[in-house]
Amino acid sequence: MAIYEQRTYQVVVGKMADVIELYRTEGYPAIARHPDRLVGYFTGDIGALNEIVHLWKFHDDADRRAFWTGLFADEAFMAFARKLRPLLREQSNKLLMPAPWGPHP
Repeated sequence: MAIYEQRTYQVVVGKMADVIELYRTEGYPAIARHPDRLVGYFTGDIGALNEIVHLWKFHDDADRRAFWTGLFADEAFMAFARKLRPLLREQSNKLLMPAPWGPHP
């Protein structure tokens, strides 16, 4: 059964444009070289204005762990991460199980 991981990053106020540019030029290109597990990235328009949410879909927990192990071993991704971390205030992760009804991405 698939599992989903929701990662939410709270961005330092005033730094969202920097974060978006960093993801566009370095983060996403590094991530795109790895297995396609990303469902999407989202930013808030009302309410949580300094937040980036990303959703990932994995076959199972072993797939999830293998993906993150591979990504964290990628020097290009880690160079991006070192630049990103000072722009973030907080990170939270949730593992989500699909409901037994309705559509699943």
